[in-house]
Amino acid sequence: MRKLFLLLVLLLTINVSAQQKREFRGAWIQCVNGQFQGMGTQKMQQTLAYQLDELQKDGVNAIIFQVRPECDALYESRLEPWSRFLTGQQGKAPSPYWDPLQWMIEQCHKRGMELHAWINPYRAKTKGTTELAVNHIAVKHPELCFDYDGLTILNPAYKENRDFICKVAKDIVTRYDVDGIHMDDYFYPYPVAGVAIPDEAIYRLYGKGFRNIGDWRRNNVNLFIKQFYETVHIAKPWVKVGISPFGIYRNRKSDANGSHTNGLQNYDDLYADVLLWVNQGWLDYCVPQVYWEIGNKAADYDTLIRWWNDYAGARPLFIGEDIERTVKFSQQEQKRRLSQQMQNVKGTVLWYAKAAVDNIGNYGKVLRRNYWRYPALQPEMPFIDNTKPGKPRKVKPVWTSDGYILFWTAPKSKKWNDEATKYAVYRFAKGEKVNIEDPSKLVAVTSDTYLKLPYQDGRTKFYYVVTALNRLQNESRPVKKTVKL
Repeated sequence: MRKLFLLLVLLLTINVSAQQKREFRGAWIQCVNGQFQGMGTQKMQQTLAYQLDELQKDGVNAIIFQVRPECDALYESRLEPWSRFLTGQQGKAPSPYWDPLQWMIEQCHKRGMELHAWINPYRAKTKGTTELAVNHIAVKHPELCFDYDGLTILNPAYKENRDFICKVAKDIVTRYDVDGIHMDDYFYPYPVAGVAIPDEAIYRLYGKGFRNIGDWRRNNVNLFIKQFYETVHIAKPWVKVGISPFGIYRNRKSDANGSHTNGLQNYDDLYADVLLWVNQGWLDYCVPQVYWEIGNKAADYDTLIRWWNDYAGARPLFIGEDIERTVKFSQQEQKRRLSQQMQNVKGTVLWYAKAAVDNIGNYGKVLRRNYWRYPALQPEMPFIDNTKPGKPRKVKPVWTSDGYILFWTAPKSKKWNDEATKYAVYRFAKGEKVNIEDPSKLVAVTSDTYLKLPYQDGRTKFYYVVTALNRLQNESRPVKKTVKL
């Protein structure tokens, strides 16, 4: 009992000043588990709105929303059919009609969150899908696919498939105001014992110049990743490209620079050379799925977070964390402490969102009360752009019928990188040093040009500071206003 009491005291006295002003706080909302299938428009919107409200309270500032699980769409697409994970039947539009991606963008932006559209690049059919729509790529072009253990996969060897996936990505990025586009860990299929990938004949035709079929497969994926990254940034330079690979790059027994682990490997088993992509700048952030617990014999979380920190720092590194396993082993505090010690770790992505919403093992409550108590801006990405917008104009508190409200107007802009899309608001008490680098003083990140103030009796002086943020959350110079609340 005494140990439990001391643990509770420790959790309640965690030094919240250890929070970072800039931190990616993501959560994956998946559809392939069937949580929305056949739910209907109104119920799904209610469910998602509730999840977003709870995640906002937990401090989450980015949602990674699955919109393309098997060459289909949870959005209006001219290229691919509606997903069965939305309506229960592939190719069937939702009724009453709505566009889940567009709706989620609006809802996330309203809450100050980013929305990253999550696609699976190659998977054309999952095991549970029994019927494909007539306009599905695997129906129209079966020669571009192969079957593997109940799955249908777009063969990475074919340029036509690379071009098609990039066309889909360009369509999403061009038509929707997404903040990022995100790929998960499915490249070549996860290996099944005794089941070979049926591409030996194609390798014999096109694999000349490669030492072996593994190098050829990795090159096929490399060509795609580079093309995908360039396609997105040509369409919209500010849209972040994120990839979430399996948690082990290579084991030490396979590579002297590998991790002290013993598990499936990105490089050798999925033909995903993640470090090449990071070091070549073919992605804007990397989220390895380090889902194991600290002390796992085959894949120790402690070992892996240190390995990724040491080897994958050329691009912002966020750690994919399994909530259920973290709670099962009572390791939320230990993992948080480890993350804060890593120089190149700039955030966390929660697997999966609903587990945080349901507050499994008090995980969500600890986030909102301690680790993510204050809002956070997104990590800077100067390799995309480091332009700062102009500062907010006409910052002024005004009495309205809805109370005392701080208003401001957007700075003038000419280009995408000097346009203000959100604002950061800080609050300081009388006598406090105005320091916008103190994360505990950040009270809101909002797309609105106003903030309702917590008025009491008008006797206490506070300083409110407003800054403008562009699409990459580069921050303007501050504007300070004195108010009495």
